[in-house]
Amino acid sequence: MFPSKAHKATVVGVVLGLAALTACAEDKPAASDDGTGPVTVKATDSACDLSRRDVKSGTSTFSVSNGGSKVTEFYVYADGDRVMGEVENIGPGLKRDLIVELPTGKYQAVCKPGMVGDGIRGELNVAGDAPAQVDEDTLLKQATESYQRYVNSQAVALEQKTTEFVDAVKAGDVAKAKALFPVSRTYWERIEPVAESFGDLDPKIDARVNDVEPGTEWTGYHRIEQALWEKNTTAGIAKYADQLLVDVKTVVSKAKTVKLNPLQLANGAKELLDEVATGKITGEEDRYSHTDLWDFQANVEGSQAAIQALRPALQKRDPALVTALDTNFKAVYAAVDKYRDGDGFKPYNVSEAEKKELGRVVDGLAEPVSKVAGVIAKK
Repeated sequence: MFPSKAHKATVVGVVLGLAALTACAEDKPAASDDGTGPVTVKATDSACDLSRRDVKSGTSTFSVSNGGSKVTEFYVYADGDRVMGEVENIGPGLKRDLIVELPTGKYQAVCKPGMVGDGIRGELNVAGDAPAQVDEDTLLKQATESYQRYVNSQAVALEQKTTEFVDAVKAGDVAKAKALFPVSRTYWERIEPVAESFGDLDPKIDARVNDVEPGTEWTGYHRIEQALWEKNTTAGIAKYADQLLVDVKTVVSKAKTVKLNPLQLANGAKELLDEVATGKITGEEDRYSHTDLWDFQANVEGSQAAIQALRPALQKRDPALVTALDTNFKAVYAAVDKYRDGDGFKPYNVSEAEKKELGRVVDGLAEPVSKVAGVIAKK
């Protein structure tokens, strides 16, 4: 969920498999362009053309096709670049849909060719008085309340464990800091889509070195990770530890009050699996510590938490989908359990064949998860 990291490597057969779930090689006309059908978005390396920029309040579908040469992303931002919805990793020639609930207001529709920078922006106007889904459906209201409780509990633990991690860094205790690094990140990775919705906090906390915009200082977890594992020292990184804790506390404060809608839960569940495919399976995320499997597990747990909150509504609308979700979550956990070591995981030094197998099970889970937003959007 929900700005993203700038450069996300592609694993052949994993990311392409995920993208193909909602992709097609050639453009198709919108089902309707009378103000009620999907908004077609034609993204290229230099343009972000929408079939219309005035939509009715309530649920909207943006059908995004990439006619450029770079992998792109599409966002709908509210004020302050608060992410209302996003789709990532749309490869050249591919198409993906974003289903998002938007109340009346002014927004920005943004394409990010190359997945970097502020993107190509344009206004999106939403008008009307459509009631929110949670006001019409008791099960969806209960889902958002349940997930909000989950986010709050994870946010509290995130602040606690990050404080312990920062204290160890500032005390110069390299061994303790290394042990706490993946633990503190577990809580971050479970609720990252929520954190990503708060403007630039996500890159400040979780950017990798190749994500950082020119002229911007690299900060956050991975800046500290590099010093701990490459240099085996905490010297010179106290300021980064202090800033990390400040930024995490800001996320925690915002997470306790943010109001989410059911489609954000559904889209966030899918985004977490995209994170697994593009950062964890590749080994790119925690490239110095090789603690990627901690993040992998946490992303899947966060995805499942969102799906479980929606479960009563899904069970009522599509029980077969619930069965498929249960089966595939179990398969992913079984695949990751092979790499357990006590309460944690072995260093992520696996063969290409093992990466492909992990990719296969994640791909299998991503397929039913990608259907959840569409099911939830139906009345």
